[in-house]
Amino acid sequence: MTNPVCSQPLFHSSFLSTYRSFAFILILLGIVAGSCTSSTPDKTYRIGFSQRTGSDTWRKTMLESMNQELAFTPEIEFIVKDAGGQSARQVSQIQELMDQRVDLLIVSPNAAQPITPIVEKAYQQGMPVIVLDRRTASDQYTAYVGADNVEVGRTAGVRASALLNGLGNIVEIGESPGSSADIDRHRGFMEAIGSHPGVRLIAKLEGDWDRQSFAEKLTRLLKSQPTIQLIFAQNDRTALKAYQVCQQLGLARQVKIIGVDGLPGKNEGIDLVDQGILNATVLYPTGGKEAIRTAVAILKKQPFKRENRLPTTLIDSSNVRIMKLQTDKLTEQQRDIEKQSQRIDELTQTYSSQKNTLYLTLVSLLVVISLGGWAFYLVRSKQTAYQTLEKQNQEILDQKDKIEAVSQQARLATEEKLRFYSYISHEFNTPLSLILTPTEDLLSKKNVSTHDLKSNLSLVQKNAYRLLRLIDQMLDLRKTDAGKQRLHTSEQDIIAFIQDIVHDFRQKAEKQRIDLQFISAKSNLPVWFDTEKLDKVIVNLLSNAFKYTPKGGLIHLRLDVLNEQVRIQVEDNGDGMTPDEQTHAFDLFYSGTKPFNLSKGLGLALSMEFIQLHQGELCVQSELGKGTTFTIRLPLGNRHLAPEEMDGPISRGAITQSMVAQQRTLADMADSDEVTEPITLSGRQAGTLLVVEDNDDLRTFLVDRLGGEFDIIAESTGEKAWERTLDLIPDLIISDVMLPGMDGLQLTQRVKADLRTSHIPIILLTAKGQMEQRIEGTRAGADAYITKPFNTTYLLETLRTILLNREKWQRRYASDFLSTTSAGNREDKKFLNELTVLIEQNLSDPAFGVEKLSREMGLSRVQLYRKVQALLDMNVIDYLAEIRLKKAKNLLRETTKPMAEIAYETGFSSPAYFTTFFKQHAQKTPSEYRKSSVSA
Repeated sequence: MTNPVCSQPLFHSSFLSTYRSFAFILILLGIVAGSCTSSTPDKTYRIGFSQRTGSDTWRKTMLESMNQELAFTPEIEFIVKDAGGQSARQVSQIQELMDQRVDLLIVSPNAAQPITPIVEKAYQQGMPVIVLDRRTASDQYTAYVGADNVEVGRTAGVRASALLNGLGNIVEIGESPGSSADIDRHRGFMEAIGSHPGVRLIAKLEGDWDRQSFAEKLTRLLKSQPTIQLIFAQNDRTALKAYQVCQQLGLARQVKIIGVDGLPGKNEGIDLVDQGILNATVLYPTGGKEAIRTAVAILKKQPFKRENRLPTTLIDSSNVRIMKLQTDKLTEQQRDIEKQSQRIDELTQTYSSQKNTLYLTLVSLLVVISLGGWAFYLVRSKQTAYQTLEKQNQEILDQKDKIEAVSQQARLATEEKLRFYSYISHEFNTPLSLILTPTEDLLSKKNVSTHDLKSNLSLVQKNAYRLLRLIDQMLDLRKTDAGKQRLHTSEQDIIAFIQDIVHDFRQKAEKQRIDLQFISAKSNLPVWFDTEKLDKVIVNLLSNAFKYTPKGGLIHLRLDVLNEQVRIQVEDNGDGMTPDEQTHAFDLFYSGTKPFNLSKGLGLALSMEFIQLHQGELCVQSELGKGTTFTIRLPLGNRHLAPEEMDGPISRGAITQSMVAQQRTLADMADSDEVTEPITLSGRQAGTLLVVEDNDDLRTFLVDRLGGEFDIIAESTGEKAWERTLDLIPDLIISDVMLPGMDGLQLTQRVKADLRTSHIPIILLTAKGQMEQRIEGTRAGADAYITKPFNTTYLLETLRTILLNREKWQRRYASDFLSTTSAGNREDKKFLNELTVLIEQNLSDPAFGVEKLSREMGLSRVQLYRKVQALLDMNVIDYLAEIRLKKAKNLLRETTKPMAEIAYETGFSSPAYFTTFFKQHAQKTPSEYRKSSVSA
């Protein structure tokens, strides 16, 4: 709702004198009419706001922004409760707001756990709840508005690493100890500086806002550690105090400081950066306006977003002037709006009074005409004021949208860079593993057979071509981005050109029984095009078609001429795409529901760039489960080409680089896309090893290299690997982390959480070698974490050591029978405890055996046998017999019960069988054992 700006209407003195004769009656009627009107708008909705505290500047700014937004919706009554930083008080205040039956509740939690129950209660009673700034411990809320504290810390970490040029020491000053903001910002900061080995965090001090002074600790630390070059404070007020400490020690110029909040105003974040006190601050938006906008949308039954992540940005010397000018301008405009709103209220009051006067003067025709004209004038003035204010508000909103767009672009650019480096690491490490590992394997052998040499060198060559092709594509993309990619076109027969490419794919098509055809109504067609670039485009499109077309499918290339354009279509009946995948098909880093493949992403992105260089079009049409059609349109003639883009005639066969690129592509496609069956290979009986790897070459290499020592089972997906694990209960599992569908970490968690499989050791292989990923893998339950490229000798020794350690555990379990001091996996101990208790409870039942035991444990007979054998190195029957024997010895040694009673109590069908069994295992009869125990 907008408020008009207009001048105050005044009555002319001659106009007022006309009515003095009506004084008495008009005054009476005016009092009655005035009592019937009110300038205060009716309140339609009530919003309750419970905040943790309102004492700090950031939260005052939040409340101010909420009130500013509420100025546009005067029909809303806003009730504010301040908990003063006390969770119990905040719970009580939220209950008060619920008792008042507010229409909507906004909660800024003091702490997640204490506030969660009352928020869930309000939500379950049907009251809309918006959680602001900090989250609760559950997802029972209507909407959430707040910034990502991990992203805040990560932004500060990136800036800190840049300020230190990747080398230096840092001190971090946190917020309230143990708060979610403190934990998340610290985690994001550590993730960012973790990629720079030269940047070290020396210490983390606890700031706790104004409740705890860190000055003394920081002073001692700066004196004892003169090499500290940067301080990261988790809020700007803490950063200012840190600067004052550095100033007292004469280190103000030496130590750089980064803060968080970026509020406008004197001695706030933006002003401190502008003064040079802080080197940078991370803008942490309050979310007040967004919370009110979301609340209004909910109350008015309008569409709204449930998760509202507020963008953050970095403010430093490069943009602080612009940010300060923008914030000052917004503040000034807001003050103008408030003044204008106040002025409008005054004018509205005046207008109401004059309207009452108009009602009272209806007794006279002259009064009716005069006041009618005056009312018309007021309406026109108010409409003009409304239009003026709407224009000003629109200008403000336009400026705000531009600021948000710039911030969003900066955030997306940062995310794109981070994802790009992550993808490069993963894509390059797998072929590197298949180059280095076979090479090291050949070098470690004294005698190498011709077959092994040729096989390993073929694998090395194939993956070297893959790396080279990825690098070529990245260089092409870099040239395109830099504007240095040029066309070298010539007029050639495009039909012969495409036939040549299709011929190269014939062998693969026959191998996969795919119907590959090139269909053209013309026998020849001269077209101006760049041979090298169009070759890469068509090869990429055909490669993708083969990748997603099943055996027995079809791939058809069609060529025709429409509207002075040549149209080339690559059609298949493969998997197809979702609408979202079609929209992002040519985005560099998009993969949709399929696992990301850098080669595919670069290939389609480059294809689009090359076609656009030809002034053509490349588009895609697809339907999930029915197939995909890529369409290329190229203009005929050469009027669209610059003179420097037209070279002499060049044939496809004459361009060596293009042919080499095609050979790399075809070598890479030779067998990598074929669906492989699960591999089962019997080797030496060192144990059964399950290998889970989606790269066919690496999976085959591991099977060949480890198959001489283990019984090998190989799968390409986590889902299939889990099924084989339940069926066969292998002794060891080796798994890649990045798998389609269920990844390696999820597989590890599932194996370790299931009683049937929790004893199986798991080794994770991955291209992600950073410490954060290693910690994540260890938390999931992995027994070892090996990065690619890896050494096969090291991998073999790791497998042998794990098996040796498991044998030691078996002996210890078997000797201790679940002694409370025995070490091992918690789930394994739980399993053996339950097994032993179940046996002891049914010890007196002679019919209690493996069948009943497996049924009670919820396992199949085979799974129970394999689980017990793996943990105790004995079968279930032997373990049952050992427990019976141990119980019988205790009864003989500690009681005077007759032999027959002891026999039946320990589950033997007759005393004679008991005596025979006891003598076989203890080398004494029960009577002899009792006598020896008494004499001892």
